[in-house]
Amino acid sequence: MEIKELVSRETIENRLDELAKKLDEDYIDKDLVIVSVLRGAVFFTVELTLRMKSKMQFEFVQVSSYGENTESSGSVQVKKDVSSDISGKDILIVEDIIDSGITMDFLIKHLKAKNPRSIKICSLASKPERRKVDVNIDYLGFEVPNKFLIGYGFDTKEYYRNLPYIGYVE
Repeated sequence: MEIKELVSRETIENRLDELAKKLDEDYIDKDLVIVSVLRGAVFFTVELTLRMKSKMQFEFVQVSSYGENTESSGSVQVKKDVSSDISGKDILIVEDIIDSGITMDFLIKHLKAKNPRSIKICSLASKPERRKVDVNIDYLGFEVPNKFLIGYGFDTKEYYRNLPYIGYVE
């Protein structure tokens, strides 16, 4: 398997600094809850929030529409839900990638049912050409081509998440 670099570590770090600054401006004095989508968004969530100065709580969700496949099945399941009351709070969903939009659309509706004050999305990457459901991404790291990504949280069969850059497989 040949891995090619798509987004360098330096480029990721610069974008993280920009996103953290913008998020701090938008969430100053808010009751912020970061909802990180397991497992892919963990690297992005940690490195992004370490750069932020805002007061925040953390929650984790795990949803799946892929299973063992590289394409979404279209059927979404909640494998792990938030564990605290998020009603009246400002939710920032932190995701690794918005692809078809099916999973994120489901997750937004799922969390809205818990009555938060607001819900916004911060995604490391977006593949707009794959979109089946329109999803508004409030904070975006990178728009990426329709390639199979690995590294910096992206995986193939749970491997290669720990690469320090975003790569792709030909």
